[in-house]
Amino acid sequence: MTATDARTSAHDGTGHTSPRPTPGAPGVLRAGLSAIRLELLAYFRTPDTIFFTFLFPILMLGIFGVAFDSMGEVGAQPDGSGGISMAAYYLPGMVAAGLLLTGVQNLAIDIAREKGEGWLRRLGGTPLSPVSYFIGKGGMILVTSILQLALLLVFAATVLGVELPSDPALWLRFAWIYLLGIATMTLLGIALSAAPRSSRSATAVVLPIAMLLQFISGVYLQFTMLPEWLQNLASLFPLKWLAQGMRSVFLPDHFAGAEPSGSWDLWLVALHLAVWFAAGLTVSILTFRWNRRS
Repeated sequence: MTATDARTSAHDGTGHTSPRPTPGAPGVLRAGLSAIRLELLAYFRTPDTIFFTFLFPILMLGIFGVAFDSMGEVGAQPDGSGGISMAAYYLPGMVAAGLLLTGVQNLAIDIAREKGEGWLRRLGGTPLSPVSYFIGKGGMILVTSILQLALLLVFAATVLGVELPSDPALWLRFAWIYLLGIATMTLLGIALSAAPRSSRSATAVVLPIAMLLQFISGVYLQFTMLPEWLQNLASLFPLKWLAQGMRSVFLPDHFAGAEPSGSWDLWLVALHLAVWFAAGLTVSILTFRWNRRS
């Protein structure tokens, strides 16, 4: 009997083993919903996670909004209209960064830690299916992301005076970009969790990747300020396109002229996010194991 067979079997009391029953779809869903509740309880009991993934975009928006407030409005047209505050300018980047931090950074470190400390090995010996496990993780990411986004928008509107979109069409655009973005970042977080070799190295591996992507993807700097070769490099990764999509929602239309192509290119936003979604799903399926490979 292989190690996998042993893990998925149960003793019948006579010294023989019988296959562990595979839970049906309702059982998998119930277990997944229970896992969401447990994941949320664990998430909000870890202060460092709350600070570096949940509150970080809000804090950064507050810092940028206050620090650059004296610069006045940016992006005004020749007739003087259409200018926005620096807080409004940074808002779409912070929304995109929040999805990256919640989906990729938080999830990759969390799964790598659980795997390195043996928690996944223990779960692998229980009736919990990988589908239920990832329903729990995905549900936790979705709930915390929505809460984070709501706080960020409320903070921007009430504290920093940012005017949010009033056109329902823009909120419909935001909905599909957000849902595709959070799904993509969640799958990429699962895929990236296979990279750290131990729980101790998880933060050292994941954090630099997340920070580098934010600096080259138009989150903290205007994208066209970067050298062309760095723009081309950033365009290979999903955060650049997610940030561009969010700018199309929260910034006035004439800001599209500041994009490399002079337009929002929403079809390219959807295409690149979909490609990374498929890549994350494929890598997650191929690399996930209850036990870490030596």
